[in-house]
Amino acid sequence: MIREGEARAHWIDRDTVAWQVDPSFEHTLACGAERVIRLSPGTLSDEQRDAWPHLASYTALKVDPRDAGLVREALRERVLALARDGSGELVAATGVQLPGVLDDLYAGAATAPLGPRGRVIPRLSLWAPTARKVELALYGPTHRPTHGPSHGPGRSVHPMRRDDETGVWSVRGRPTWWGREYTFLVTLHSGTNEVTDPYGLDVTPDGGRSRLVNLDSPALKPPGWDRLAKPPAVPQHRATIYELHVRDFSASDATVPAGLRGTYAAFGLDSAGTRELRALAAEGLTHVHLLPVFDFATVPERRADRTEPACDFAALPPDSRRQQECVARTAATDSFNWGYDPLHYTVPEGSYATDPDERIKEFRAMVAALNGAGLRVVMDVVYNHTHSTGVLDPIVPGYYHRLLADGAVADSTCCPNTAPEHTMMGRLVVDSVVTWARQYKIDGFRFDLMGHHPKANLLAVRRALDGLTVDRDGVDGRSIILYGEGWNFGEVADGARFEQATQANLAGTGIGTFTDRLRDAVRGGTPFDADPRVQGFGSGLAGAPNGSPANGTAEQQRARLAGYTDLIKLGLAGNLRDYVLPSGKKGSEIDYNGAPAGYAAEPGETVTYVDAHDNETLFDALAYKLPQSTPMADRVRMQVLSLATVLLAQGAAFVHAGSERLRSKSLDRNSFDSGDWFNRLLWDCSLGNGFGGGLPPRADNESRWPYAGPLLADPALVPGCAAIGACRAGFGELLRIRASSPAFALGAEVRERLTFADSADGVIAMHVDTSGLDPRWSSVTVVFNATPATQAQPMERLAGRAVALHPVQAVSVDPVVRESAFDPDTGTLTVPARTVAVFVAKTHPG
Repeated sequence: MIREGEARAHWIDRDTVAWQVDPSFEHTLACGAERVIRLSPGTLSDEQRDAWPHLASYTALKVDPRDAGLVREALRERVLALARDGSGELVAATGVQLPGVLDDLYAGAATAPLGPRGRVIPRLSLWAPTARKVELALYGPTHRPTHGPSHGPGRSVHPMRRDDETGVWSVRGRPTWWGREYTFLVTLHSGTNEVTDPYGLDVTPDGGRSRLVNLDSPALKPPGWDRLAKPPAVPQHRATIYELHVRDFSASDATVPAGLRGTYAAFGLDSAGTRELRALAAEGLTHVHLLPVFDFATVPERRADRTEPACDFAALPPDSRRQQECVARTAATDSFNWGYDPLHYTVPEGSYATDPDERIKEFRAMVAALNGAGLRVVMDVVYNHTHSTGVLDPIVPGYYHRLLADGAVADSTCCPNTAPEHTMMGRLVVDSVVTWARQYKIDGFRFDLMGHHPKANLLAVRRALDGLTVDRDGVDGRSIILYGEGWNFGEVADGARFEQATQANLAGTGIGTFTDRLRDAVRGGTPFDADPRVQGFGSGLAGAPNGSPANGTAEQQRARLAGYTDLIKLGLAGNLRDYVLPSGKKGSEIDYNGAPAGYAAEPGETVTYVDAHDNETLFDALAYKLPQSTPMADRVRMQVLSLATVLLAQGAAFVHAGSERLRSKSLDRNSFDSGDWFNRLLWDCSLGNGFGGGLPPRADNESRWPYAGPLLADPALVPGCAAIGACRAGFGELLRIRASSPAFALGAEVRERLTFADSADGVIAMHVDTSGLDPRWSSVTVVFNATPATQAQPMERLAGRAVALHPVQAVSVDPVVRESAFDPDTGTLTVPARTVAVFVAKTHPG
């Protein structure tokens, strides 16, 4: 008896089945009720073992040449692998995984037209090689009601023609089809599935049907779209990126009309939020990174279908459980989710539109508004999984999602994992990215869980983007930046199935990865510590112990601080594998949890950060880690110091929206479904920063409630406008300093020009030789003093030079940083406690 969904045999190409079975048995493939394909024992070639490393130890069974002509039709039936002993008795039976043989037989599909296309005459194509029949269901001319589904006179069904070489089914329509809703009726051996178009460009609210649109239609473009002027491109190693959630941006902004809060349209207004974005751009911010804005499953797209929490949150105690209980009651149907739940990869999300039927035009208007504010736009893409198997699997069962050894869908990413190692899933990734770049003028892509993609897939994306030109495509594809999460885990870990797009593997490609090395060293510990009070360079390990036993003995703390200091120095230098630290060790020889700390070939391949949407915000991490008695002014200084390790580092700098203003999520470490309340982004400092909004939601935070409760109840930990303003001002100054000199964008020259001086514990002194690069300054020296005492930093090379505090800091709103001093006789730099000071040496002294 075969369990439902079980498939332990793998048909890897037209000639070979791999199965963990005794090769002495008699083996066959039973294809439907009548076809039988005979198999004989063989061996896997070296090429097959390389292509399918997780099957390298399996028995190879070869298709009998006499039955080779049956293969194409057999794949349109249910396929079972059978093993019989010498007496003919059935001893083993299982389903068969088909992606390999489909990629082999239908290789031509890799370049066949797919999805909707045409200008006057529409054409639709769907890859469904295992289908017995595919038809187009076209729904009648519709009106667009305010509530409920679109209505029309019913549907018409149109046959589609199969190309036997590619497995692609196509239909040619009429001009009257444009704007109509459609689905595909895919008839398989198991029945008929009605499905949306995986290449669709528009959908009805909540994604029930695709809609046939031409993205070149003037009706889908905001005014001036075809003449959109973009801010100047910057190379990836100069990018400064601000991670922002569309709803967070305006949901709590009283300067935005209530009906436009949380929408794409809010970016086109003159509001507190847009004024802040323009100010950040003027100071040096280059990109806004938007959390998922493709069509996702977890927010009802019609506002009338949503239910918001009905609580007076502000009236509740700051350490109460009632806020998170109230949020939980409506979490499934409220307006908030991070959106890492893909439905349709190449359609804008409808819940962010004022009208989901206008999503395309409103999305484009948002991009135009951000470009007009001086910011390029990065899109967070999630091609590694889908919300469910319901969109892709009914078209080609068992193909688009990665299957485990027994045929179950892998879900190590949280949800059904896709399989971009399969040709047509990999192609869908590339084609989708290119559409976003060409049709929506997206300037960068951040890949979620990129390590679950093959490196080859990301390189294919890079090549496709590099081929886009302004003359032909309206965009300069080479200016588009690419980065993502290069984590190594799950069923693909350590190259189990293919060479992954992980941190180390992407060295030399120009594709960036987030580096957790500097993050952990600055914050302290890891995001997964049972005790969140483990301290780091930026959270008190240098001279401000919090008393937690998790920090170890004084000797252990000194050793950990030294290790963290090396990780931060390496991060400041771009996390290069071949950068040589003062110890004489290369980056690749520094340990990070058993792995080489340095892995990048060039600085642009690292994305440096200290907080992001995942895990606690920086303010919340410091709330856990700094001694509770730490004055707010000192908390601000440590926040700015921590952010400085990002903004003054080589490589792309990445900042979570609101960290520049002490943003808190009330200690919530996973706010993906925590509603607007815990995710507040407050542009009005009189409303606070979000701290003290109640105990964070139980599911991901309950184990930390004993630590969180006393902190949330402490009114001294809620910053006022003075503290928020001081942090924002310090952040702006760091942006201006980063943009002021090529010292912070050295590229390949970092190895020769950037050095570190010997320093006291808790101090890092970074010197950059800018002679010949910077017309004003021959060097830039940055001193990070994370200790609670003033530090004198010897820099003999600066003795006798005309050195001064950076012009931005010389007039800083922070009176403490203005106390930083230079002694020309000895070259000593004096830096106050918990301060980052930047000194410049004039090219022509005097």
